[in-house]
Amino acid sequence: MGLTSKNEDVKIYIVFLGLVAVCFAIFIKLSLVQFKDGDKWREKADSLTVKDEKIAANRGNIYSSDGSLLATSIPKYTIYFDPFSPSNEHFEANVKGLSDSLSRFLKNKSSGEYEASFRKARAHKKRYMHIATKLSYTDYMRMRSFPMFNLGKYKGGMIIDQVNVREYPMGMIANRTIGYERKNDDGTFTRKGIEAAFTEKLTGKDGRRTVQKMSKNLWKAIGDGNEIDPVDGYDIITTIDVYIQDIAHHALLNSLEYYEADHGTVIVMETETGQIKAISNLGRGTDGKYTETVNYAVTESHEPGSTFKLASMLALLDDKKADTATIYDTKQGVVLFSGKRVVDSNRRGYGKVSLARGFELSSNTVITQAVNEAYKDNPKQFTDKLMSFGFNKPLGIDLKGEGRSYIPLPGQKGWSKIALPWMAFGYGVSVTPLQTLTLYNAVANNGKMVKPQFVREIRDVNHTVKVFETEVMNPQIVSTDALRKIQAVLKNVVVKGTGKKLYSPDFSMAGKTGTAQMNYGGGKTHGEGGMYYASSFAGYFPAENPKYSCIVVVHRPNRAKSYYGGDVAGPVFKRIAQKIFTDVPSLREIKNINKPLKNIEAEYNKYYASVKQSGSQMPDVKGLPAMDAIAILENLGLKVKTVGFGKVKNQSVVVGNTIQKNQIITLELS
Repeated sequence: MGLTSKNEDVKIYIVFLGLVAVCFAIFIKLSLVQFKDGDKWREKADSLTVKDEKIAANRGNIYSSDGSLLATSIPKYTIYFDPFSPSNEHFEANVKGLSDSLSRFLKNKSSGEYEASFRKARAHKKRYMHIATKLSYTDYMRMRSFPMFNLGKYKGGMIIDQVNVREYPMGMIANRTIGYERKNDDGTFTRKGIEAAFTEKLTGKDGRRTVQKMSKNLWKAIGDGNEIDPVDGYDIITTIDVYIQDIAHHALLNSLEYYEADHGTVIVMETETGQIKAISNLGRGTDGKYTETVNYAVTESHEPGSTFKLASMLALLDDKKADTATIYDTKQGVVLFSGKRVVDSNRRGYGKVSLARGFELSSNTVITQAVNEAYKDNPKQFTDKLMSFGFNKPLGIDLKGEGRSYIPLPGQKGWSKIALPWMAFGYGVSVTPLQTLTLYNAVANNGKMVKPQFVREIRDVNHTVKVFETEVMNPQIVSTDALRKIQAVLKNVVVKGTGKKLYSPDFSMAGKTGTAQMNYGGGKTHGEGGMYYASSFAGYFPAENPKYSCIVVVHRPNRAKSYYGGDVAGPVFKRIAQKIFTDVPSLREIKNINKPLKNIEAEYNKYYASVKQSGSQMPDVKGLPAMDAIAILENLGLKVKTVGFGKVKNQSVVVGNTIQKNQIITLELS
């Protein structure tokens, strides 16, 4: 009996000592976790529930030269609801009103269904209920006024996820030149046009905020402020004039539709500065509709045909190899070079005509004979002259993807016995429409060749960061005498040459028609892959003291209707000139957007003075132009965001409220 009791006591001691040892081990481990490895485990725990989140900066806006918004980042709001966040008192007082409001606004559930789902989520402590996706700013502000949501993030449980979406308010206006920004599935971006060329300036600096994990893949910001506020990107002011762009776009579209063409392009350039005032690139889709998909004006390099005869004439006149009065025999419209025929559109020929008249009639036989006779013993002199006009090298414009030009050179691959005469009338060479226009613009600009320019200014809201000045590529392409003669001939093309259908006594124009056979190696068929025509017209207006130069190229028009440059492309050119200078001539002539009008400036200064007197109260900027409103508000220390374009329609901060430093205000424009 005593022995048994002794054994049991030993067992109890052993168990007790074992428990003490386990407790001691646990204590040691807890001490190590708490004091030695505490920071590491706390950091790991925080990394699973709290993290730093990037706040994307607003991408800068792109504007036309007259201030119209061409591209902007519009804030879109996705709304969630934390039904467990409000107190019982607030939840019961507002859940019915919130359900009614959401049902009327979203129209996807009944009020009863909303209320039931909210109560069920609250009972199960669900913290993240999706309400709506990518609301506009106006709809977001309306939803913030709903019962419960109007109590704020913590008391009302409303959670906002804001993203910026790139939008283009002007639709197809210069769409391919402005470009686009598209986020790929792998998180990278594809950008084209100005969006790509100036992406470093448009892209701002991202901010940072701390967020807490609410459930799988769902995070909520901690606190109302950001650790680092994002800095928005710079704005880009383009050279595009919306008025001229609209004219050019619709004139080209009408021609493409009537002639059932495959694609076409039109460019309007300001003569003195080289600023591109309009550029339209339209191609026919599988549905038969025309949209901007490829920047043909910049990227498409091809044989230009007769518009290239300008380069040949300039070389002949400047090198004094021939004169406009030099006579050539068109020989019944056919001449031979190494057994190859060059023919005129008039198969009977034009008899014996001067070089000037041959150019006006776009005679292939005249220009090829003139160039061949002048340069056959020294073709390098001719190709060197073409090089001096900027051919055979890129223009070096801001936009990426510029097409490669090509000029064959004597002694190199591609040169042949017929290379010289074929080059004379625009075959065997390859240039882009923009390169051709640059040469015509130089003639209009009295010999000064300027670089095409798509962007006028980089701006940080109302502060100029950089101004792009006119860049001269060649101060004098040919002699003054040669220029005077070719300018007269280009004018006569419209008065009595191949462009005479374009003549108008109301306004003068000068230029050259072009009708080029394309893909002539593909056979005589005119279907897909076969030979077809590209119709073009390049020139400037008015003929005296030109303001603008312009080129129009239309590919694959329906031959049953016409394919000549004077019929297909010429009317587009005329329509643009006519609309610019006859619709509102006084406005177009005297308009100077860089010179402020005295009465407008005085009105602005008076308004701004009254705003400063109001001290720290929010002013009423409704009705003001966007740029004026932005200038006033930013001078008061506010950060301004805009939605839309035009004048201020609504403002997010109520008039009379106290202004806080770095407060954000959103202006809705119309």
